Amino acid sequence: MRQSLARACKLQYMAPRTSPLFDTATTLGKIVAFLGISGLSGVLAAGLLVPVAAAAGAGASASIQFFEELPAELERDALAQPTKILATDGSLIATLYEENRQPVTLDQVSPNMTNALLAIEDNRFYEHGGVDLQGILGAVANNISSDTTRGASTLTQQFVTNVLIDTARQNGGEAVFSGSKTIGDKLREAKLAIAVEKELTKDEILEGYLNIVPFTGTTYGVQAASKYFFNVDAKDLNIQQAALLAGVVNGTTYYSPELNPERSLERRNIVLGAMLKTGKITQEEHDAAVATDLGLKITPTLNGCAGAAQAPYFCDYVTHLILNDPAYGETPEDREKVLYRSGLTIKTTLDPRVQKAAQTAVNETANPDTTDGAVGHSLVSVDPKTGNIVSMAQNTRYRPGEAAGDSVLNFNVDLYADGNPEKSLGGIGGFQPGSTYKPFTVAAWVDAGKSLNTVLDGSKKRYPEGDLWKASCLEGGNYPVQSPDGVSGYFPQNYGDTNYGPATVLRGLSQSLNTITMASAKQLDLCRIQDIAFNMGVHNGKSNKGEPARLAVSPSALIGGDGDVAPLSMVTAFAGFGNEGSVCDPRALTEVTAADGTSYPVPAVSCEQVIPKETARGVNYATQEVMKTGSGSQLEYGGIPMAGKTGTNDKRSQTWFMGYNSGLATASWIGNWKEGNTSLSGLQIGGRVYPEIDGSLIAGPSWARFMQQIPGLYVGERFQNPPADIINGRQSVPSFGNGQNRPGGLPGVPGGILGGPAAPGDNNGGGNGNNGGGEGDD
Repeated sequence: MRQSLARACKLQYMAPRTSPLFDTATTLGKIVAFLGISGLSGVLAAGLLVPVAAAAGAGASASIQFFEELPAELERDALAQPTKILATDGSLIATLYEENRQPVTLDQVSPNMTNALLAIEDNRFYEHGGVDLQGILGAVANNISSDTTRGASTLTQQFVTNVLIDTARQNGGEAVFSGSKTIGDKLREAKLAIAVEKELTKDEILEGYLNIVPFTGTTYGVQAASKYFFNVDAKDLNIQQAALLAGVVNGTTYYSPELNPERSLERRNIVLGAMLKTGKITQEEHDAAVATDLGLKITPTLNGCAGAAQAPYFCDYVTHLILNDPAYGETPEDREKVLYRSGLTIKTTLDPRVQKAAQTAVNETANPDTTDGAVGHSLVSVDPKTGNIVSMAQNTRYRPGEAAGDSVLNFNVDLYADGNPEKSLGGIGGFQPGSTYKPFTVAAWVDAGKSLNTVLDGSKKRYPEGDLWKASCLEGGNYPVQSPDGVSGYFPQNYGDTNYGPATVLRGLSQSLNTITMASAKQLDLCRIQDIAFNMGVHNGKSNKGEPARLAVSPSALIGGDGDVAPLSMVTAFAGFGNEGSVCDPRALTEVTAADGTSYPVPAVSCEQVIPKETARGVNYATQEVMKTGSGSQLEYGGIPMAGKTGTNDKRSQTWFMGYNSGLATASWIGNWKEGNTSLSGLQIGGRVYPEIDGSLIAGPSWARFMQQIPGLYVGERFQNPPADIINGRQSVPSFGNGQNRPGGLPGVPGGILGGPAAPGDNNGGGNGNNGGGEGDD
């Protein structure tokens, strides 16, 4: 091949020349050596000399055949573009990319930039046909007669090179870069350059080049480079800025103004000299530009959720939704390519006003700088009428590593989508819900036609081993009480080992009395309680069986001690109560389109009436009482009618507050996410150490701070009262003690039927000694 190309060169240049360069065989040898080493001989033969060499014999004919067999059409994939995730108001959540590129049209690029680029790279761009003989000869002459090296590739050839590299990168092929190209590579590029010149106009080639060429790191194209180096648009580049960028493309690392500023400045000034020599600028403009410094204003486009402008964990959740959805590609690799290279615009449900309030409340409560690294805190809110996730905040910094306060795990969501281990959600999988689970027992109670003011025996008692609780979904239709830890039977206790005795179901919930929850559940079907919870969205957040899994069927599970639930699942269910029994699937995406106009499907609002309205109204009546006389009564949240429920597990390691109405439902969780069974007591939380821990002391006030910041937003409508028989039933109210009955209270029952003085803290759960596995709650 080299011999054929040398013969072609010799045939073309046989005519006598006056230049000393061609007077001797030695000089010609230098030329041929230059052409062979650089591969420019391939360009010369392929682009211009093959027709002449056709008369030179078999060697040249072989070269012609080789050239003719090369591809004549440049296959171009769509250029990678960044994906943008947007909030409801169009504000940026995050930018995701493999290559930060912001395509522009030629009229959106400063003439200074095109002038600088052509002056230094290809001054005859508008005159040649893709391969420039004059440029090649000039490069030969320059490189032989001086110590400098000058390339001979035209801008069209450089465009072809970049397209080939980009295509190889996208398709997993092997890219061939300058310095490692064979003569065959150069021949192919030359033929493709000639083909491109026939297919595209000069301006289209120049525009394509300006958009594809790398400038530094993951910054591609002139617009992204302009923003990165100078924080200006490409249309506003001045002479010296344009010259610097035009110089960088020759060696993005070697001439990097960040890594090698002196070398970059020298290169910029060479470009300015070329602009002066070619008449692109005046002497005065040249001198003024040379006198300036680099003028950098480095402004990187932060990549990924780690660089999110807001809501990094919501960003992470969105990316997992895309990567799990076959609508974006058959394989994970296909979906990843779509997400990071196709320039998606992802419009989401996130409300920046609510998100800012949530993040502020989280930071004020458990700032990672003043909080033990094991303590996590999250707030997630949804619109009950749509399921739209309007905020998702967390107290950790979104970055990998073992440093305290750093985590990329999302506290708000499940481990896997629908329990499918092939569909990660990036979550931690949830936590024991404590007494926030109790409203589902109340729902089953009301659904069974029973009244909230039914008085039950809440005295301290032990359910013996083997005691049968109705559970229609289990073998035999019953659940026999177990005896874990060597203790006989099941012995639920109330918080502080107090408040035993008769109380209404209503008071049992408002004061979160475990013994009343057990007394009501003993009259129900345990499976019905779990079915209601499951159908409303509560499931095991750590399930990996390929489908969502119910929590265990057992008495202890009814006070939140048998299974882990993610905050997003809990808030979905409570939003269902607020929406009068209609549960809407959590929703994060509203519209997804690619840069090429492709539109991707997104989940529509999907709601289902899971429990009757009257049942939901009964639960809401009871959870409002929590805010009036129970653990939520001390919270100052703006006076909006709200319902709520606190929760704390037996180990005091997981605490909750659920606050909701028909306009907004929010889950506030604080717990030990690294050591799930280790109490929060004694750990620093926001610069404080709490000697006692429950959901009303930290999670509840954090929710209140959040609500105080969003007055007038998602206010909702007033709760509708349930039918009278759900409140009072038809039976008369029994008497206790001295036989007196009085409205709003029962003698001998602290706080009375409809409430009374609020118990301090979360006076609603069992502490240690819950014999039987019940995770006693607040």
